[in-house]
Amino acid sequence: MATTWYCAPAPVARRVRAYFAPVNRASSTPTLFDPSQQGGFSLNSPPTPWLSLGWIQDFARKSASKSSAVNAGIPAAALEQVRETLQAEVSCEFLSWTKLTMALATGAQHMNLLSAASGAALAADGAAAAPAVVVQSGSTGSSIVLAAADAAKFTAGSMIAVDADYAGQTGYVGTPIAGAYVRQPLTDVDYIRRVTFNVGLVAQVSSTGLTLAELLPAGAPAAGWKMQAITGFVDREGGSFYQEWSALFVMEGSQGERIFFHYPRLQSMMGAEEASLPLSVKQPSGQARIALKGHFLALPVADPLDGERVVCYRSFLPAAHALI
Repeated sequence: MATTWYCAPAPVARRVRAYFAPVNRASSTPTLFDPSQQGGFSLNSPPTPWLSLGWIQDFARKSASKSSAVNAGIPAAALEQVRETLQAEVSCEFLSWTKLTMALATGAQHMNLLSAASGAALAADGAAAAPAVVVQSGSTGSSIVLAAADAAKFTAGSMIAVDADYAGQTGYVGTPIAGAYVRQPLTDVDYIRRVTFNVGLVAQVSSTGLTLAELLPAGAPAAGWKMQAITGFVDREGGSFYQEWSALFVMEGSQGERIFFHYPRLQSMMGAEEASLPLSVKQPSGQARIALKGHFLALPVADPLDGERVVCYRSFLPAAHALI
């Protein structure tokens, strides 16, 4: 039977899927996405180290790049164009509140609320924390080995942060994602665990340790790392730290075609903002869903292919048997 070829109409997509991945802040090295090799991934299982943020809405991207004409002759006439500025912006609304969406929706530092020590003084970003427990050797990204007395301090359903003690260093801290930039030495030994993105949810507790619901972003804990329980998350309006991530936005058409928008470097460019989405059109003053709003500035990278500076890669994978 002969294959039927057809001219595909413009893609019809219902929603946009968002994925983010860490940028090495010290070297400004982004996470790359290769549509020629990775374009067919399952939307529910993105390639490592991309993290799924689920469906988003009100996705909008805007090019703020400007071109100007090079004039020559008498009278002057445009001879050619040059790119005068290179800039782009992205905005969207996240439909769920998680550690990552909260971090992306604020222009500043995002922290974990460590479980407080007994009798600790009140603090807006979390009181002095209960002592951390030592992670034992043999731990993996999904299984934390602990002494029996330490394991008994945790319960299924609790959240944990796993990272190193703060030892007075300056610069970017946090594994595998920089959670803060320290300009001068601090005194809080738990500071890195306050800002780390290496967090997890406890699924089971035994006398030998914890089983997590998902893999830790950093994988198996390094020697000497410690763990603390966390009760939630907090971010602050202000400060000098900017979130920076690699981003991938995917539109999947009804015929199986896909449109990718890959931003190697996006920095949050506005303070925390929420959107109130009424659950009923008939009763707009009733219950409402509170969505997080993200606004981002695209930063340039040098494409190793030819050295050109770019802020976004737009890729299209046509539907099967569509004329090209």
